[in-house]
Amino acid sequence: MNTESASDFDYDLFVLGAGSGGVRASRISSGYGARVAIAEEHRVGGTCVIRGCVPKKLLVYGAHFAEDLNDAAMFGWDIAARRFDWPVLRDNVMAEVGRLEGLYGETLSNHDVTLFKNRAVLTGPHSVRLDDGRTITAGKILLAPGARPALPDIPGVEHAITSNDVFHLESMPKRVVIAGGGYIANEFAGIFHQLGAHVTIVNRSDTILRGYDEQIVDRLVKTSLAKGIDFRFNASFDALERRDDGTVICKMNGCDDIEADQVLFAIGRLPNTEGLGLEELGVELTERGAVKVDEHYRSTVPSIFAVGDVTDRIQLTPVAIREGHAFADTQFGDKPCTVDYNCIPSAVFSHPPIGSVGMTEGEAKNKLGVIRTYTSDFRPMKYVLAGRNERALYKIVVDESSDKVVGVHMIGPDAPETLQAAAIAVKAGLTKADFDATIALHPTMAEELVLMR
Repeated sequence: MNTESASDFDYDLFVLGAGSGGVRASRISSGYGARVAIAEEHRVGGTCVIRGCVPKKLLVYGAHFAEDLNDAAMFGWDIAARRFDWPVLRDNVMAEVGRLEGLYGETLSNHDVTLFKNRAVLTGPHSVRLDDGRTITAGKILLAPGARPALPDIPGVEHAITSNDVFHLESMPKRVVIAGGGYIANEFAGIFHQLGAHVTIVNRSDTILRGYDEQIVDRLVKTSLAKGIDFRFNASFDALERRDDGTVICKMNGCDDIEADQVLFAIGRLPNTEGLGLEELGVELTERGAVKVDEHYRSTVPSIFAVGDVTDRIQLTPVAIREGHAFADTQFGDKPCTVDYNCIPSAVFSHPPIGSVGMTEGEAKNKLGVIRTYTSDFRPMKYVLAGRNERALYKIVVDESSDKVVGVHMIGPDAPETLQAAAIAVKAGLTKADFDATIALHPTMAEELVLMR
């Protein structure tokens, strides 16, 4: 317990990073009466709002129109011009990002949180220094600076881009090489492909989307190949070389060299802890540079806490928000609580998208032993009339001993939208019998969840 009183400090709480976790922690703490300040060196809103979930999902929506316009003909629509204008989509997305940034700033102001648009580094367990030279003290310091895209250490890497840069491209490239096998790589592969580029995904192993159900992932790969997306498995980059005409030559190991107009690295994200003065203060970090915290988000220095991507637990916006709220409740609301990390739903906004919650078939077999699985492999009604052969796949994993549904995995149109409701059922511990007893909502794709026998 600190011997200093609250009046000994400029603020009760100082937050580094105005992203989803930091903003939530700030406003809830302020609501409990704490004096709160927050520092943000880039734009208020963090990765999700500025250069992540929100603008990416808007690009996903824009990309979907490519197939929707084709399908429309079979529904009686005659659309003569099918010209795509990348600058229009790009600028409209950035305008929406700007609007949301303003709303986040208003949220902080309306909750009496002082915003410093500066970079801050720690100078002590209760003090930070802003990049304009000011020193500020606080009873507690919360680290919420998020994470950044990782880049490989190869010659010519400066010729590549990361997910941060996609939203600002001057023009739509014709040939895109994407390095990585995670959700970011697969999402941008779908976006670029639907917007007219030829896409090649390069992955250093033969497995993409680790942690997702293998049957669902296999369906995504097969569907992506059918659409014309290429894959290079068990391959890596030796170097990138830019020609005078602007094209980039990918010097490869494990496959032939690849020529591209744009190379995107989506190989993971690293916690933003460099240069914050943490190790000098005794804040222990992991090998990847993440802040080590206990169940109440306290670091190895008692007055310093951390939430969100900087802890490298689960890099999802809703998790950061829950952690920020739990921190505020515990430290300033006299309501100690922690976040339940079990059964967190996730989505991949690929093309088609994936929704997943609970244990995969493999995980369930390893943990529970005897399980049952149910699948529905069907062609969505919309695709039938449109003349497309693409199929959706829904899968339910059931614990044999209790009949509880322990996992639901889906790939197909609007799978993430449907998955959210299914996640409630799995989190609540409902049984397969409960699913079976629910009357189907017809005609929908979601009804397949209650019709599997």
